[in-house]
Amino acid sequence: MKIAFFDAKPYDKPSFDKSGAELGVEYKYFETKLNEDTVELASGFDGVCVFVNDTVNARVVDRLHEMGIGIVALRCAGFNNVDMAHAYGKVHVLRVPAYSPYAVAEHTMALLLTSIRRIHKAYIRTRDFNFSLAGMTGFDLHSKTVGVIGTGRIGRVFIDICRGFGMKVLAYDKYPAEGLDNGDTVKYTSLDRLFEQSDIISLHCPLTEDTYHIIDEKSLAKCKRGVVILNTSRGALVDAEALLEGIKSRKVGAACLDVYEEEADFFFQDFSGHILEDDVLARLISMPNVIVTSHQAFLTEEALTNIAETTTNNIVEFTRSGKCPNELCYRGGSAEDCKSGKCF
Repeated sequence: MKIAFFDAKPYDKPSFDKSGAELGVEYKYFETKLNEDTVELASGFDGVCVFVNDTVNARVVDRLHEMGIGIVALRCAGFNNVDMAHAYGKVHVLRVPAYSPYAVAEHTMALLLTSIRRIHKAYIRTRDFNFSLAGMTGFDLHSKTVGVIGTGRIGRVFIDICRGFGMKVLAYDKYPAEGLDNGDTVKYTSLDRLFEQSDIISLHCPLTEDTYHIIDEKSLAKCKRGVVILNTSRGALVDAEALLEGIKSRKVGAACLDVYEEEADFFFQDFSGHILEDDVLARLISMPNVIVTSHQAFLTEEALTNIAETTTNNIVEFTRSGKCPNELCYRGGSAEDCKSGKCF
């Protein structure tokens, strides 16, 4: 079985080569992203393997279908880059619903600690033999309130980490997790109350019509002055221009971003010798209280192994049986979600 692997990076190949060899799947790696201009590269393959910044819109779906390609294997959990409604009946979309939730949750906490304890500033200073502590004062996480939007696997791991620091947790999810709310250190609440009472807000929800720009001018207006915003989920959860204005007005005390709404044009590439044409991203990066990592949260050896194994297993299982528990329905839910009605 031959799979066209788009947006390939050097760190992808070892784990996918290993899992492919074990299960009889041959991956052909293309550095280019999948889109309307590059879809012809998939001709002659049995399926395509894509990542978060590949484009699987209606035209790409139609062309894949015309070429007899029936499998779109996402090597990620999110699927907002896929026209699911148009894909229905034409291609089967498989995903990796979970891959080492610890990778993303731990990266989120690393960003938070780096920001509030000024670790990034200290690193730069001491390399210049500047050992001054002026402007380096941070604050304790203990007893602070963190608002966690999205309590899936990653959100729950992040909550566990926060509890280890002695933090209080306000959680919000359209579908609350059973047993998470203990009535004391972890409580489910409304979005408005979460915005109003949280010292720190961390996003761990998927990108949907309901969550698009969940952090915007209106929600930031409800927040405490000096709130810290963390986003390691999907870029479009945050209105970047509203965030920038919030930072400039001192409403937002700090922001830690591993994702960005327009990241497809920049992330995973080296622009160090060029002028960055996205003014909002450039301004955010220039702010002393903003940390940006380029969709790096997933990047651990464990996560890469999990992603490769699950993706390859998805392809093999669907090819053999015509079914896969990680196939998405046309509404964007899993087969289990469709039965429960969650995807409607």
